[in-house]
Amino acid sequence: MNDSDEGAERAAQSKRKDARRNKETLLDAAAAVFVTSGVEAPVRDIAAKAGVGLGTIYRHFPTRADLVIAVYRHQVDACAEAGPALLESSPTPHAALGQWVDLFVDFLVTKHGLAAALQTDNTGFETLHAYFLDSLLPVCTQLLDAAAASGEIRSDLSAYEFMRGVGNLCIGADSDTRYDARRLVELLVAGLRQPR
Repeated sequence: MNDSDEGAERAAQSKRKDARRNKETLLDAAAAVFVTSGVEAPVRDIAAKAGVGLGTIYRHFPTRADLVIAVYRHQVDACAEAGPALLESSPTPHAALGQWVDLFVDFLVTKHGLAAALQTDNTGFETLHAYFLDSLLPVCTQLLDAAAASGEIRSDLSAYEFMRGVGNLCIGADSDTRYDARRLVELLVAGLRQPR
């Protein structure tokens, strides 16, 4: 390979990295807008938050369902990656679990609109649900096991039960302004603590 070929390859790799980074910025912006305004939020709001034009969004995601599915997968991936990083950086495993649950709640708020966005695509929804479980159950298990091993929390709760409980606490949060799901989830996480 000569110098011009190597330069062209580096330029192509740099362009792919920039495109990936731009897409991630767009997905982060969409997730933030979905959390505050729901999955039916105007695309122009997402474009404004991401600092891109409407055409950029539609080029990547021709339909709202495409965008919602991409945000869903992006958030699952971010939650999955965050677990081990939080265990390393948090003062205790219980603190890491609490921080991870905050990310999980943000994800769940977005997820609640997914069924409506995929109205007729049960297969697509089931595939995403399997992706969700396959990606997040091991991470949640790791966090719960670390907190239990450190003696901070009880050890008789499975990741599935815990995630299902958090999910159930989040249902209806978007339709009742008096209901604070995040506060109840914080109480659940605090309630896992072993008595001292």
